[in-house]
Amino acid sequence: MTQADRNPNALPIYIQIAELLIRDITAGRLIKGERLPPERDMAADMNVSVGTLRKSLAELEKKGMLERIQGSGNYVCETGTHNSVYAMFRLELPEGGGLPSADILSVDHLVKPADLGDFGESDRGSRVRRIRYLNDTIIALEEIWLDESVGLIDEQLLSDSLYRYYQHQLGFWIARAEDRVTIGSLPDWTPAEFTKPAGHIVGYIERFSWSEKAEPVEFSKTWFDPDRAAYVQRLK
Repeated sequence: MTQADRNPNALPIYIQIAELLIRDITAGRLIKGERLPPERDMAADMNVSVGTLRKSLAELEKKGMLERIQGSGNYVCETGTHNSVYAMFRLELPEGGGLPSADILSVDHLVKPADLGDFGESDRGSRVRRIRYLNDTIIALEEIWLDESVGLIDEQLLSDSLYRYYQHQLGFWIARAEDRVTIGSLPDWTPAEFTKPAGHIVGYIERFSWSEKAEPVEFSKTWFDPDRAAYVQRLK
């Protein structure tokens, strides 16, 4: 099953490829000054048209992460911005990088439970539960709560990137986040297709996220399989 089959609102293919290349650059799999393979070879390897690949490369060029030299090729710069829709997604494959995607398990609008982190202005919020993938490999479960004061999440419009959804559908952008990484037990709603059963100890992340407001507007929990992914934070 392809990502588009799982989620009809998946990011456009050229954006997916651009995001994959950005993550390879930030992971160090593609280094500054490195020349990319010829465009026709890259397109064939990624099973896309040359035109689609060139749209992806143009996205990297706009971000200052790629220099395209006529008659010579495409060279990694990594001197520009990492303004990526997955800029705050910290899980990577053991070898680095990987393109994130997601299957939505449920979207509900609920009163916040008493044991939830303290965030937002409302006592209600949208709760999203998802399975997360990197390059089609299952790596994590997520439970995300968005405060109702900034909007309700519509499952029919939801894409793989929640932050992109917030920007395009709700009119705000997540500007910063605070992560707390430890270990935890997989929740009782863990689906059968996940890599480990409910109750199993795995990596665990709690995140508070802020827009332009003084109080955080989002709280999330992520349980990740440490055999398949690592939490990576790069300081530059």
